[in-house]
Amino acid sequence: MPSDSDTSNGLIRPSNRWTGLKHRIWTKVADILGFRFAAFRRPKGDRTVTTCLFCHKDDPSLNRVMCENSNFYSRYDNFPATPGHIEIVPKRHVISFFDLSQREIKSAYSLIRQSQQILDRAHSPDGYTIGVNEGVAAGRSVDHLHIHVIPRYMGDVPDPRGGIRQIVPNCDPDAWKNPLDD
Repeated sequence: MPSDSDTSNGLIRPSNRWTGLKHRIWTKVADILGFRFAAFRRPKGDRTVTTCLFCHKDDPSLNRVMCENSNFYSRYDNFPATPGHIEIVPKRHVISFFDLSQREIKSAYSLIRQSQQILDRAHSPDGYTIGVNEGVAAGRSVDHLHIHVIPRYMGDVPDPRGGIRQIVPNCDPDAWKNPLDD
């Protein structure tokens, strides 16, 4: 069994799975109280970037990077829907998929394919669901673009038709709160 610091396979395993969640909670507390953590200070400018989880790619306590290219990196999701659930994240802080250049879109798809090959070897899924939550109404929870690559397995939901609609098993969509109602 590899240790938490084992990087022989190119992956970093943080010792505490909940570190990203703790970071987000304390960052929100800091925002409410009006201060920033020194560890996340950057030159004056965009406050969003200083507290953005995805802008701290090189911090292994926040991001478990699987692979990367010049424009994007692939990281394991902190709250995976299935084993191997990853996110493709641009290295520059961008919120919308529609703000990417054509070159960046090609780079994202290239990394999706590279990540898929790694996931095939590591998890042997039967398929994939790939998607972007574009906007709050679509379910975006982090204001930094990320493309979900979710390995799917036969039997992970009773009826996989509809793909994204069924990705969270045993959820009642009627019970979900509409973020626009706030």
